[in-house]
Amino acid sequence: MCLDRVAVGDARGGRAPQAGSTGRGSRGQPWAAVSPEEEYRVKYGSPEYLLLCGLGGMLSCGVTHTAIVPLDLVKCRMQVDPAKYKGIISGFSVAVQEDGLRGLARGWAPTLFGYSMQGFFKFGFYEVFKIQYARLLGEERAYEWRTGLYLAASATAEFFADMALAPMEAVKVRVQTQPGFAGTLREAAPKMYGEEGLWAFYKGVAPLWMRQIPYTMMKFACFERTVEALYKYVIPKPQSQCTKAEQLGITFVAGYIAGIFCAVVSHPADSVVSVLNKEKGSTALDVLRRLGPVGVWKGLFARIIMIGTLTALQWFIYDSVKVYLKLPRPPVVQAPPSLDKKK
Repeated sequence: MCLDRVAVGDARGGRAPQAGSTGRGSRGQPWAAVSPEEEYRVKYGSPEYLLLCGLGGMLSCGVTHTAIVPLDLVKCRMQVDPAKYKGIISGFSVAVQEDGLRGLARGWAPTLFGYSMQGFFKFGFYEVFKIQYARLLGEERAYEWRTGLYLAASATAEFFADMALAPMEAVKVRVQTQPGFAGTLREAAPKMYGEEGLWAFYKGVAPLWMRQIPYTMMKFACFERTVEALYKYVIPKPQSQCTKAEQLGITFVAGYIAGIFCAVVSHPADSVVSVLNKEKGSTALDVLRRLGPVGVWKGLFARIIMIGTLTALQWFIYDSVKVYLKLPRPPVVQAPPSLDKKK
């Protein structure tokens, strides 16, 4: 979807091709439903394009994570106190009994700020590293090794994104899971700094990498390949003949499939992060030993629902922002002509 030679060429030489154009003389088609007279706002791969992609990521991650704060709250409490919060429905019931309906929104502010910053770097840097790694590999290898390229670009992007997320994630978990500690970001952050200094905000960055990097690698690579497979084996017409609404629907489906896999691969580390940020003086290894091989999977079903929906909505919002801002949308990746000639 994003590695096509036409798109990479646009980064070097002018605006994206118009609908119906084949770019530089082969099968590549631009993302569909753009009228012949309509031009893209910016060049693919330009600084403005990458900045706008980052802003799209900020919106997609910030809005979606904040919207599911109640489910995230119950999930975190199931991880840190499974005896009290035994399931999703009972967990919601206990949370409402203790804090009321308003209490389900506990932690919304650090969630909004933290995941907005993470989304900016995650999506923006993914586009940056994907383009750079593709150039390093060359056209043929970029296509043949595209899954590895998606994995490498997303892992690199998430490494930096988690540094932006870690402080607010630590505050969020403390607010949601430690009764009586603090109810708001404004109360919790100074209190945490007073107790442990800056370490309070970054002690969870290593387990956060353990959780988020595999999650993001799966999120981007699985999404890219799922979109490719849907257009190749499921959708009865070429991508260039699909409307914008149809393509956004395909984006949502591919995002949900990717989200299910994301939830499974990242859940054990997510359990460690939740417990670690709740407690003072613990290490990731201590928490992992205490949870054991069964305890790290507590709350998995809630996380699958949460992450599946979350990932699908994030991709949908991200692609919708690209449509609204008229950013170039490279087509589903195609083999370069030079590879066809070698066969």
